Amino acid sequence: MARRDALLRLKKNLLARRSELMKRMGGDLKSLGTVHSGGDDPADVAFDATADEVTSSLVELEGRELNQIERALHQLKLGTYGICEGCSCKIPVARLNALPYSTMCIECQRKAEDDEDWSPRSTSLGWGAVRDQRNEKEVNLRDIDVSQN
Repeated sequence: MARRDALLRLKKNLLARRSELMKRMGGDLKSLGTVHSGGDDPADVAFDATADEVTSSLVELEGRELNQIERALHQLKLGTYGICEGCSCKIPVARLNALPYSTMCIECQRKAEDDEDWSPRSTSLGWGAVRDQRNEKEVNLRDIDVSQN
């Protein structure tokens, strides 16, 4: 029962974080591309370009986190949240508290990071193709079929 309570608390945290990210990203996206300073001073123009670049990077990172949160919420609906995609064991609640959208236990996560050819056993959601930036592979969410039951 304690694990169930912890998972319910984590769901609440995921929903709150999703709401926060959506609000922040909306504001950040609105500010991109707007003229911040009124002058033609090259320093002001450079500052504005740098500020837009930083904002764009933050929106990208927040977008990735939002995708991971959406995935975790989908796993909650399926009843697979907190189950490692690598070994099918329960992910410790301490790990989920630290990183609520974890999909693998620490051991399987290390294997995945050390060996890019390693793939989890459970690929029912088709997320095995998602890689981090070091592989520089772009993933389009429309290409991923999550309608499987």
